[in-house]
Amino acid sequence: MSSGSRVDPEKLLRFTRAVYEKAGLSPVDAHLCADSLVQADLCGHQSHGVLRLAWYVARLQSGVCDAKAQPALALDGGAIAVIDGHDAMGQVVAAQGAREAIQRAKTHGIAAVAMRHSNHFGTAFYYTQMVARAGCIGFLSTNASPAMAPWGGREKVLGNNPFSWACPAGRYAPMVLDMANTGVARGKIYLAKQRGEDIPLGWAMTAGGAPTTDPAEAIAGLILPMGEHKGYAIAMMMDMLSGVLTGSGFSTDVSGPYQAQRRSLAGHFMIAINIETMQPLEQFHARIEELIARMKQVPLAEGFDEIFYPGEIEARHEVLARQNGLILPDDTMRDLAKLAKSFELMDLYPA
Repeated sequence: MSSGSRVDPEKLLRFTRAVYEKAGLSPVDAHLCADSLVQADLCGHQSHGVLRLAWYVARLQSGVCDAKAQPALALDGGAIAVIDGHDAMGQVVAAQGAREAIQRAKTHGIAAVAMRHSNHFGTAFYYTQMVARAGCIGFLSTNASPAMAPWGGREKVLGNNPFSWACPAGRYAPMVLDMANTGVARGKIYLAKQRGEDIPLGWAMTAGGAPTTDPAEAIAGLILPMGEHKGYAIAMMMDMLSGVLTGSGFSTDVSGPYQAQRRSLAGHFMIAINIETMQPLEQFHARIEELIARMKQVPLAEGFDEIFYPGEIEARHEVLARQNGLILPDDTMRDLAKLAKSFELMDLYPA
């Protein structure tokens, strides 16, 4: 198992932003994309943090992801909009989708924004939290490159196709759900590989369909769906929303950030609901606080010290990480050092 290095989050953000600028992104887009990665690390989801920076850069350098692309409205239908990402960074497309959804929900009460011809956007919660902070309830789905087979099969033709919900939670940090429909996000298997760790049985199968604890065999093989047939079915519905409905790629059309040869064709779908169209925001805050209180008042089961609401663990992790710094795996630090040397940014290298 590898050790790690403690890194200051602000230094990491400056370095990551500088790398993205060197790779061709505008300062504004570079900051957004860097912030989305560092935010994932801060919240404890290193599978979607700067571990992925070299992958994104490789796609920018090959041109399959267009650093200069400007997502544009393909349809403006009031409460409904369609954005064509033109192969821009997924973070850029999704953030524009969130802004459109917020503005339209404030006008119409509810909004739906379809996004096509995009790329992998990192964590879905980064964008639904934008909606929650604007006093709305946010939903976001995306499709992804094939990772699992349909239930009963052994050929991967369906992505883990994650989705996220978020809402404001009064005096608490936003309530947030962000989950893949595989038993585990594929990035967590890559993280285990970087750390030199085995993965638990039940996460994945080999290409031949046998159970495995080897992350390398899992990456070459199949990731298992969450809840067996239920995860498969939910993933297929997310592909319907994100790929079929948006006019983007779906199923085996979609390519992931792990390679730099093919266009992604990922699609996303966002809904925003303006809470104030249904009740005063202060009333909603009081009611969601009561919902959280009822959960936390439940007697604890054996082996548990506390009950958390969705998103609470991540919010606490961020507070501690900002105070104490992030610990990144040695393999991640080596990848960052390679980027620093390649782009002549060793003065910003955050070690």
